[in-house]
Amino acid sequence: MRDAVIVEAVRTPIGKGKPNGALAHVHPVELLAHPLRALVERSGVDPALIDDVIGGTVDQVGEQAMNTTRYAVLSAGLPESVPATTVDRQCGSSQQAVHFAAQGVLAGAYDMVVACGVESMSRVPMWSNVSAGQDPFGPGVAERYPEGLVPQGISAELIAAKWSISREQMDAFAVSSHRKAAAAWESGLFDAEVAPLEGVTRDECVRPGSTAEVLAGLKPAYHDPGFAERFPQIEWNVTAGNASPINDGASAVLITSSETAARLGLRPLARLHSFAVTGSDPLLMLTGVIPATEKVLRRASLTLGDIDLFEVNEAFASVVLAWQQETGADLDRVNVHGGAIALGHPLGASGARLTTTLVHAMRERGARYALQTMCEAGGLANAMVLERL
Repeated sequence: MRDAVIVEAVRTPIGKGKPNGALAHVHPVELLAHPLRALVERSGVDPALIDDVIGGTVDQVGEQAMNTTRYAVLSAGLPESVPATTVDRQCGSSQQAVHFAAQGVLAGAYDMVVACGVESMSRVPMWSNVSAGQDPFGPGVAERYPEGLVPQGISAELIAAKWSISREQMDAFAVSSHRKAAAAWESGLFDAEVAPLEGVTRDECVRPGSTAEVLAGLKPAYHDPGFAERFPQIEWNVTAGNASPINDGASAVLITSSETAARLGLRPLARLHSFAVTGSDPLLMLTGVIPATEKVLRRASLTLGDIDLFEVNEAFASVVLAWQQETGADLDRVNVHGGAIALGHPLGASGARLTTTLVHAMRERGARYALQTMCEAGGLANAMVLERL
């Protein structure tokens, strides 16, 4: 029976998604080309053997239009014969790319494939693909949700209210994310996964000195009088400090079968064990990680207690804390090298970034099973289980 294994995983450092960010001068195509090139160099594979490259990008417009992944393949120097496509499952785009890639290997459609992702939020700001005055949802959705959908920040506030998550809890979680990320960098735990780019060697948003006292002084990021009237339960505790920042970055994962890996002398980092994707309430929007976790564990025939490490994307602290309340997971096993609040969240790159961090953490800690899940706009979530070989 065929399997699918990860044999290499690499990412760029993550820069601030602002005009003065460390990677703001790098074109998105070049940003993605960098980990693709590093993936080939580090693995030593003949790039002509790559059957496909599947990349995730959210705002596919401007410099990230026209199938960015294809042009990154060409810029990276891979043969013209290597095809590529770009997918969009919002924040989970490159995790979905990992799923598609692994499923293609399992099905026998691919022998070797790359899953990757990129987002340059400094050059292509969020929502650039929706012109002013245009409606991306259509009349049918408006009829189904007559009171209207809400932005993700409001969803994060609704989640905090529903699960009674306090400002203090969210700020403490954010501080922990920064401390874990800083400790991982100081211990050299990111060295194996990060390919420095044009003199940028570290993630730009990690703040080792972050404290609860500092975060307590930040103002609510999403307060809105209209939403305050509509949702009186909101306490307006989501801030820039307990939410993920805006970022630039790219990541890439090389996936093949154990048989092909053995033939080429490649050492698998982990087996892609099980996959799940689910939809959830598009108003709360970000809670899909809860049913997705349950679904993937069921498909894997595992329990929560079997999982040694978790990566749950830190779009907002409230999302991870609500997930923890519902699942009962041990937070000491979650995002052990820090998460998106500290490391950053370059939308289309984040799924493969989580996978990259996770497989290296599994190897470093001797973990057998790990679970990755991400919330996504529109009420979606991906989840997968990895097994170290």
